[in-house]
Amino acid sequence: MQKAVIIIITLLFGINIAQAQYITLNADKEVTWDSQAQKMTAVGNAVATKGDMTVKAQKMEAYYAKNDTTGKNTITEVHAANNVTMTSPKANAYGDTLDYDVIKDEVILKGQPAKLKTDKETITAKGNITYYPNAQKAIAVEDVEATDKDNNKIFSQKMIAFFKKDASDNMVMDKVEIYDNVKIVTKDATVTADKGLYLPKTAVIKLFDNVLIDQQGNKLKGDFAETNLNTGKSRILAGQTSQGRVSGIFKEKKKD
Repeated sequence: MQKAVIIIITLLFGINIAQAQYITLNADKEVTWDSQAQKMTAVGNAVATKGDMTVKAQKMEAYYAKNDTTGKNTITEVHAANNVTMTSPKANAYGDTLDYDVIKDEVILKGQPAKLKTDKETITAKGNITYYPNAQKAIAVEDVEATDKDNNKIFSQKMIAFFKKDASDNMVMDKVEIYDNVKIVTKDATVTADKGLYLPKTAVIKLFDNVLIDQQGNKLKGDFAETNLNTGKSRILAGQTSQGRVSGIFKEKKKD
């Protein structure tokens, strides 16, 4: 077994050395340093660690530049490819490629599909998932699907997930904004709307504009609805678009 090669790079985000952060590159095969291109390449089960975030891939490239304030070299970009995994206290993410812009605090994950997983929800996207570590936010676009532990599903073209610490100081998903062609599928009903808001703590989804609830052929239309994924119950309200009325079509059961 080849011995792992490790390089530690200091990242300065200020002039105070006590505030320095580090990226550690670790690879089974090799880590090369190209001073002219200002690039490092790690090959073979490469691992990059910064604070509480870890990225793993078969190949990883890191670019650096001189910090005008400190005069020291600072990592500006990290690119990972092949079997990419990103782990953090908020969630784990999986994909084919990952591009991390350190200056913008932006991580773009692509895959077939890209996947973001917490202990309660899984979000996939055919486009990409963009993660902002400091802002504690992730944005998934294009054919996005969210599934909870009970196999309830949320479909849309865009979801924005926000994270925060709970009472036990653990980082959890706080809310998810849902946009474009929203569809909720549970064992009891299918609900569609223009946009929505998912609250994982209470398992409630709030839906807005052109809402349609289809429960075993019984249909209700309105402007606002709430669906509780735990109970399967939904309620719908009218608004300006529906002229203050809720309309419905109810299927009559046939007698044997």
